[in-house]
Amino acid sequence: MKQIHPVKWVPSLYFMEALPYVAVNVLSVIMYKEMGLTNTQLALYTSWMYLPWVIKPLWSPVVDSLASERKWILLTQLLSGAGLAGVALTLPAAFWLQATIAFFWLVAFSSATHDIAADGYYIIALDDNNQALYVGIRSTFYRIGMIFGQGLLVMTAGWIKHSTSTPNAWAITFLIMAAIGICLAFYHKFVLPLTSKDYDEQNKQRMPLMQIMRKTLQDTRKTLRIFVSKPQFWAAFLFMILFRFPEAQLVKIASPFMLDSAENGGLALQTEFVGFVYGTIGVIGLLSGGIIGGFVIANGGLRKWLWPMVLAITVPDAVYIYMSMAHSSQPLIISTCVFIEQFGYGFGFTAYMMYLIYFSRGENSTTVYALCTALMALGMMLPGMMAGWLSDMMGYQHFFIWILIACSVTFIVTAFLKIDPDFGKKEKKV
Repeated sequence: MKQIHPVKWVPSLYFMEALPYVAVNVLSVIMYKEMGLTNTQLALYTSWMYLPWVIKPLWSPVVDSLASERKWILLTQLLSGAGLAGVALTLPAAFWLQATIAFFWLVAFSSATHDIAADGYYIIALDDNNQALYVGIRSTFYRIGMIFGQGLLVMTAGWIKHSTSTPNAWAITFLIMAAIGICLAFYHKFVLPLTSKDYDEQNKQRMPLMQIMRKTLQDTRKTLRIFVSKPQFWAAFLFMILFRFPEAQLVKIASPFMLDSAENGGLALQTEFVGFVYGTIGVIGLLSGGIIGGFVIANGGLRKWLWPMVLAITVPDAVYIYMSMAHSSQPLIISTCVFIEQFGYGFGFTAYMMYLIYFSRGENSTTVYALCTALMALGMMLPGMMAGWLSDMMGYQHFFIWILIACSVTFIVTAFLKIDPDFGKKEKKV
């Protein structure tokens, strides 16, 4: 295996992993709002795009069987770049809506497949020591990619809009993303080390596709049997699906609310400010909440901090009621509100992720955890689909009141959980 220092590819690999995800799940919402779609339309169309992450566990074995992780990484990065270029080039066309939705679907499937390949490659290409050493860098550059995508690129679209039309501004923005994706694919062609799997591929006889599919179905059935036989299955299932019931709706409407006109009940903010407040202030709040959440669970355990984290992920949603009533466009007020809500979300979401780990312990823990993350994505997709219709029907202020009422669902599904009081605590050295 050719020795290439991990610092040459770990940061860029995980930076690239973030970009298509942000394009599909964040930028698409803002772009469709500015292109004139109703909240009903944009929430429905973009929520469906979570589907590749919902069904990701089903084709993960297929990805692993058809080619090496390195080949999938290069292919999916090129496909993501091509899909983003397709969005850009069709935006000025008369059929822009149908075309951009189709290209976003291509990017979504490519991004979900890239997630599978990149995480597998990280494990294969690095030994245990380097995996531990670079996990922080991996996470940091993924977050930098998020900030770049939902922060700087949204701000770029806003700045360009001042000198050209909205379709052209977003076309240029997506061309920038496409160029980055394609350039990184070619860069990774030279810096991603060949693994033992790449060398073995030349002499390995491939399993027929139908045999792969049968094996995948057998493994899926086995995972489902293990999943449903676990203690507290129904409580866990409802928790995974419904814990983020209010947040899944709020996330689809927060940016449209910021951008919408005052006549429609929005704050009528500039695109570049929305990019700044969510892409920088919001992400800082999210990260700091997550870091503190991990620290307190390590010291007190998940069960001790479960209810404070439930309060943290729900109660701060009230800041949107305040903003919809105050109609203030003061940057400090809006930034503070977004920071509070995102900090609470980051802190509270830690409990959710830790519970997925807790539930997945035991036989086939990796595949059970993959199924849990699929349910997590489903829990974002389904409520998000109705969020736009609710906001159009109720108006922003009443919609945000509904979100606070919907937080009761989070409390109800959490109340049924039974958790070992020692789970999550850092083991004390004797």
